[in-house]
Amino acid sequence: MEETLVLIKPDGVLNKKVGKIINRFEDKGLKIKGMKMVWIDEEMARKHYNHLQEKVFFDRLLKYITEAPVIAMVICGKEAIEVVRTMAGETNPLDALPGTIRGDFALDIEDGNMIHTSDSKENAEREKELFFLKDEIFNY
Repeated sequence: MEETLVLIKPDGVLNKKVGKIINRFEDKGLKIKGMKMVWIDEEMARKHYNHLQEKVFFDRLLKYITEAPVIAMVICGKEAIEVVRTMAGETNPLDALPGTIRGDFALDIEDGNMIHTSDSKENAEREKELFFLKDEIFNY
């Protein structure tokens, strides 16, 4: 089974959507193998979003991701990366279809887009190592 990292971002935490988002993954049949609340500091944010440092929105992204805690999860299932990304919807909530997390819970990318999902196996592994120690991910 494939593993992926998911972050419920500060707007998801502040707007009390954590339970609803987790329920969607569990209802789909995906397994949560690790979960914790983390307050990302600037150093961690820069590591996580290193690939976006040249983007014009990078400073705004750092401010947003460090403004409140996030829920970090390792989610497992058949083709988990693709399944979770489909469930999340398009990055810009204005483009996200109803029925997706962003389509249902986010309104405008300027206000946040609720969730981060790994986009590849390589990034899932890198991101899991950034947010979790090996003994915080459980096989059951």
